[in-house]
Amino acid sequence: MRQLKILDSHTGGEPTRLVVSGLPGEVFSGATPVASRLALLRDRHDWVRTALCNEPRGSEVMVGAALVEPHDKSCQAGVIFFNNAGYLGMCGHGTIGLLVSLAYAGKLQPGTIRIETPVGVISATLHEDRHRVTLANIPSYRFKKAVPVEVQGLGKIHGDIAWGGNWFFLVSDHGLAVEARNIPALMAASQAIQAQLDAQGIQGEAHLSGGVIDHIELFGPPTSPAEVDSRSFVLCPGAQYDRSPCGTGTSAKIACLAADGKLAAGGLWRQQSVIGSVFEASWQPAHEAGKVIPTITGSAFVNAEVTALFDAADPFADGIR
Repeated sequence: MRQLKILDSHTGGEPTRLVVSGLPGEVFSGATPVASRLALLRDRHDWVRTALCNEPRGSEVMVGAALVEPHDKSCQAGVIFFNNAGYLGMCGHGTIGLLVSLAYAGKLQPGTIRIETPVGVISATLHEDRHRVTLANIPSYRFKKAVPVEVQGLGKIHGDIAWGGNWFFLVSDHGLAVEARNIPALMAASQAIQAQLDAQGIQGEAHLSGGVIDHIELFGPPTSPAEVDSRSFVLCPGAQYDRSPCGTGTSAKIACLAADGKLAAGGLWRQQSVIGSVFEASWQPAHEAGKVIPTITGSAFVNAEVTALFDAADPFADGIR
């Protein structure tokens, strides 16, 4: 019987399901770059993703992470992120969950490690409390500012297109309250914006994840301006929203703030999610002009240790597709 050993955690309310053992050997082995093994996982072993992120074992909110050997010799770990809709270039909340899960499993002590992801190498620091993690993300930047889009029910809105490890469309002039009680309206508005971007062919740069904008980020004022700077709602691929403030989304926001001169290098930005959890963020200049290195700090908690079983007689062992 096939088995996968799993550690479940959440970061600011958003789950991460980490596969710690049982992956197919060609996916786990560090013989090739992690980006190449994402293609192997997708093309030959997609059952891992569908089994863990689809019903009856998973759900649309679940984000999976496959722990693999790094190919880059400067790294101590490799990771491939996925969800119910497909594969992610990078995942900030998932990286925080990864480190806290490795600490729980006795595989990591407080300190800094380098991690190979499909979109580049990042570094992350596990703090002494073993719950807080600070990650230094890949170079992030704003591609286009204030792109106008006509959206039914919202009228003309404007969004920045920015890269933070995934492509984001960041909107502030949507006119909706960014609050938990308003999630159905925020979801509908975000999906309407996504549909218009797709219909009009509005994209990021093609050399990064094909340029497809698959995250919509709506911003509003925080519940307590003395404690946080902004509140956001993030629509993720797979028609679900991020319960955390979204690490790659906060990276994209930081890049836009830096481009507008609204946040100085080393300055602190506190991003609140729609359910109230908070990431702290700042940035430093990247080697490439116009790009920044965002740092994101958040906390994760392990909440389950699971052995996923795959019975050959079960017609839905690999998930409902």
